[in-house]
Amino acid sequence: LATTTSVQESGLLDALLPGFTKSTGFSVRVVAVGSGAAIEMARRGDADVVIAHSPEAEEALVRDGIATRRTSFMENYFVIVGPKADPAGLANAGSPESAFARLVGSKAPFVSRADQSGTHVREQALVKAAGIDPKAPWPGRIETGSGMGPSLLVAGEKRAYILSDIATYLAFRDRIDLVVLSKPSPSLRNVYSILILDPTRFPHPIESEGAEALERHLL
Repeated sequence: LATTTSVQESGLLDALLPGFTKSTGFSVRVVAVGSGAAIEMARRGDADVVIAHSPEAEEALVRDGIATRRTSFMENYFVIVGPKADPAGLANAGSPESAFARLVGSKAPFVSRADQSGTHVREQALVKAAGIDPKAPWPGRIETGSGMGPSLLVAGEKRAYILSDIATYLAFRDRIDLVVLSKPSPSLRNVYSILILDPTRFPHPIESEGAEALERHLL
């Protein structure tokens, strides 16, 4: 299973997979990476099944015939978290987009995963929606190239802002002393999907039976 770091680091798989193995007999080896890396693993046939939260990349995988189907089965939401003092004043922003505009303008420290994960893609989309070029230099931005959990730890150490999925934030909250500053918004909705690969696309075996059993278990 190639899946996002948020699915792993939130503790969700520890709750779900033992029951799956007990009921089906299939054991699961989890490779937790960013959604972008998980999608690339799928394109190479380096995974039997994928769980991701990067809809556009997932849909491209289906269009290209690598995945036979993409099924959304759970969701949470993104949050912008930061120090309680909130030097950039994000708690007073009317939307996530305006929060990012304030953040860039304030030059306050911000931790970016910078790894083409689903979280990083959403971060870039919010920055672009704020009228800012996401590829332009950004004073205060700290790039980790790491998963959600390690990036949250860096944000805690630096007393910086960060975009996180709510589940991983809650799992790390007591270790980082950062608070949620964003307000609910449709642009923060975070949908996870499971993708079943076409085994005929690869010269090596794909464990399709186990992949489809996991899909049924999760749905």
